[in-house]
Amino acid sequence: MQLRSKPWELLLRFQDKVNRHYNILICPLEWGLGHAARMIPVAARLNNMGHNVIIASGKEHSALFRNELEGLSYIDFAGFKPVYSRFLPQYLSLFFKIPSLLIHIAREHKRLKKIIADNGIDIVISDNRFGLWNNTISSVYVTHMPRIPFPSLFRFLEPVGIALHRAVIRRYKYCWIPDLPGEVNISGRLSHSAKLASNTRFIGLLSRFSVIPASYPDPNPGTPHNTVILSGPEPQKGMLKQRLVSILRNNTDSTFLLEGKPLKGRQITEHGNIHFCSHLPAPEMAQIIKGSKSVITRSGYTTIMELISLGTSALLIPTPGQTEQEYLAAYLSGKGWFSSVSQGNLHEAIKLPEIKAPWPADICEKSDLLLNAALKELLVDLHKEHQPGKSR
Repeated sequence: MQLRSKPWELLLRFQDKVNRHYNILICPLEWGLGHAARMIPVAARLNNMGHNVIIASGKEHSALFRNELEGLSYIDFAGFKPVYSRFLPQYLSLFFKIPSLLIHIAREHKRLKKIIADNGIDIVISDNRFGLWNNTISSVYVTHMPRIPFPSLFRFLEPVGIALHRAVIRRYKYCWIPDLPGEVNISGRLSHSAKLASNTRFIGLLSRFSVIPASYPDPNPGTPHNTVILSGPEPQKGMLKQRLVSILRNNTDSTFLLEGKPLKGRQITEHGNIHFCSHLPAPEMAQIIKGSKSVITRSGYTTIMELISLGTSALLIPTPGQTEQEYLAAYLSGKGWFSSVSQGNLHEAIKLPEIKAPWPADICEKSDLLLNAALKELLVDLHKEHQPGKSR
């Protein structure tokens, strides 16, 4: 795997000075592939520095990492995986599952102790899994939502949610927010309008496409196509697929429909003008997206980060009733960076937007520097703790 930028080289030179390698456990949330996908660049950097990176997740997330990176280790450690409702708003569906979620958090916190002891873990990086902190090691919590958005009817309760989330964050040594600080950002009020805990660091946008070879082949300009990126949990994922297929099958251009099913490997089937792709490796996926006339996708946070890394805008369709996606679609379309439409307003005459990138050109370079700074801080602190005479 090629390294793409000077910040990478600086980080590797820092690692040579530290001259110590650690066992690092990465645990993504199981709510769709996004939480796993955005940990790929983190895992890649740590792996290239010589650390032993262990992915602790369910089978689908592990399959995604196996398809993209070599040299990692794996532990079966599935997280809480809710199934959304076809009829209830998603926030109500999740509300009724809170007791199950709390039980799962307690169980995985207890199991983490055994995993740490059995594998000599030095660092745990938890992407939005509340219970994966431990006082005996360095732990990192990754989230883009210090403020969890509530439905408008319950917006007055958001400060309570912020306080509870901050209590979770303070259990960890660091909280990493995959976004940029300041006015140029993609999370808006989710991470920029609440008082952040003192251990919070912005680490820039994370994208699996940042670790593919610097030059991948350009798509054939003689084959114009659109791209649909499916993501998120069922049944809404399947419902959107069905709706879009019925709309796009009569389009004069072909459509690549990326289904996000890494367990099935690379399978492509054609029905009329639609190419159904179960899963594509990152270089091929990037090739198809960059060659698209237009892109249609959910407004999932990781998908948005990845599209920005490719300089590609899109039509965002938030999952109905999922307040985070609804906010992101409205916020980013309001900035003029993306277009958006509700799932209920999809129709045959829907206008597909251009894919030009209206955001600052240096957004990826700044992200690179922020991630390197966060990794360096984490490893320096751990190195100090391992010095003779230091007790952990």
